[in-house]
Amino acid sequence: MNTATIIMALNVVNLGFQPSILPSSPSSFVSPKPLKDRFVPGCSRVEQISFTESENSLIEALLGIQGRGRSSSPQQLNAVERAVQVLERLGGVPDPTNSNLIEGRWQLIFTTRPGAASPIQAAASIEDGKRILFRFDRAAFSFKFLPFKVPYPVPFKLLGDEAKGWLDTTYLSNSGNLRISRGNKGTTFVLQKQTEPRQKLLTAISSGKGINEAIDELISLKQNSGQEEPELEEGEWQMLWNSQTVTDSWIENAVNGLMGKQIIRKDGRIKVLVDILLGLKFSMTGNFVKTGSRLYDVTMDDAAIIGGPFGYPLEVKNNFILELLYSDEKLRVSRGYNNILFVHVRTDALR
Repeated sequence: MNTATIIMALNVVNLGFQPSILPSSPSSFVSPKPLKDRFVPGCSRVEQISFTESENSLIEALLGIQGRGRSSSPQQLNAVERAVQVLERLGGVPDPTNSNLIEGRWQLIFTTRPGAASPIQAAASIEDGKRILFRFDRAAFSFKFLPFKVPYPVPFKLLGDEAKGWLDTTYLSNSGNLRISRGNKGTTFVLQKQTEPRQKLLTAISSGKGINEAIDELISLKQNSGQEEPELEEGEWQMLWNSQTVTDSWIENAVNGLMGKQIIRKDGRIKVLVDILLGLKFSMTGNFVKTGSRLYDVTMDDAAIIGGPFGYPLEVKNNFILELLYSDEKLRVSRGYNNILFVHVRTDALR
C-alpha cells in the first residue's frame, strides 16, 4: 500500500481548535502519488480552462460564495449540492485515486463546514480506487502577518481513532482540474487544481492577496479569447471589492458605489441599494448611456432613505464614467468613480 503525506483543510472534532482565529484564506491539499513518484509541471501561462456543461454548472454555483462557503445563502448551498450530485451521478475518471490526474496541489474552494477547516498534515494511504485513509500527525496556524506557520501542539498519538479519517473522491474530472470529495465527518469538499480565472479572483478577494494580479489575468484572458467587447449586463450586482478603502461617511461610500448592490435595467436605468439598519435602505437611481466600446456615462441624481412605503429624499448627485474591464453573466470588473476598481458578482437568478 502506498503511503504519502497530504496537507488538508478538514473538520476535526475534539481537538480544541478555535475556528474564529483560523485564517479564512483557501487551503491547499497535496494529493498522494498513487504508485510511484511522478513530476507534475505547473502552468505559468494564461489559458482558458475547459469544463463540461455539468462541471460549469458547479463552477457557476460557486461564484460569489466567499470564505470557502462561510458566506452563502441556503439557495446557494442548494445550487451547489444539486450540481455536486449531478457530477457524482455522471461519474468521472474511474478509480480516481489510482489516476495520474489526482496528483498535484489542489486548492480548496468550497466546503460544507468552512468554520472548522484547519491546516493539518497527515500521513495517508490509498485503500482502493476511491478512498484515501489518513491519520493526523501535525497541525499549525497560518497568519497573514507572519512569514511562517505557528505549530499547534496537539497530542495526536493520544487521540487514537479520533486522529484517523478517510476521504472518498466521488468525482474527478477528465481534465484533472476539478475534484469532489466527501469525508468521514460528512463534509463535502470541492477542489480545483488549476483554478478557473474567475474563481481565482474571488479566492484572491477572500484572502486579500494578489487581487490586482488576478484581475489582470482575467482581463488578459478575455482579450486573448477574441470575444466581443463586454456589455453592461442587466440584473442585480453585489459589490464584493473595490480598490479604495471606505471612508468614515457611509453616505459618501454609498453615493460612490463603495458598498451595497447595483441594479441594472435594460432601459438604461441604474439603482444603488444599500442596507443601513433596522430595515432602512439607501436608494439612489439614475441612468447610463453607452459612449464607447466599453465606456458608459453614468448620472446618479435621485437619492432617498427608504423605510417600508416611506422615503426621505436626499440632495446628493454623482456623475462618472464607467469602464467595463471584464463582464460575463456572473462576474463584472469595472473602473468607476475616481478611477476606483470594482468587482461585482451577480446575485439574481440568471434568465
